[in-house]
Amino acid sequence: MQKILKATVLIGEAQMDKNITSAGAADLIEDLLSAAILKATVLTGEDQMDKNITSAGAADLIEDLLSAAAKGCALLTGVPSEQVIRTSKVVGVEMVCIVRGKVPPDSFIELARSCDIPVLLSQYSLFIACGRLYMNGIRGLDGSW
Repeated sequence: MQKILKATVLIGEAQMDKNITSAGAADLIEDLLSAAILKATVLTGEDQMDKNITSAGAADLIEDLLSAAAKGCALLTGVPSEQVIRTSKVVGVEMVCIVRGKVPPDSFIELARSCDIPVLLSQYSLFIACGRLYMNGIRGLDGSW
């Protein structure tokens, strides 16, 4: 049995309400990662914005990355360290979003590109970015809504 979710997508000043199934939440990924939701800029992986992402985790401490990430999730972090990409590759993270506008070094972006992990850059704080994803249908790693 699939849950029906009410997702509100903010686009500029306008608001668009959608009824979606829990399985259809992944279809919102382009909307969720666009300027409309996270005000994110794609740093690498423009051709991979159709990945199936249904959950997200967040961590700012390198030692917390393994508990904040899971296969197929989006990882939000304020740590633009190559270790984030290496850990994401091992875990199977589908996308990394760097928050607080922290521009990662070129070596970070090159490593992400070589690992086929899209990287986005958002000006939002970690708290706000997570909340905006949650409000728009992306669940936490524990499956909670």
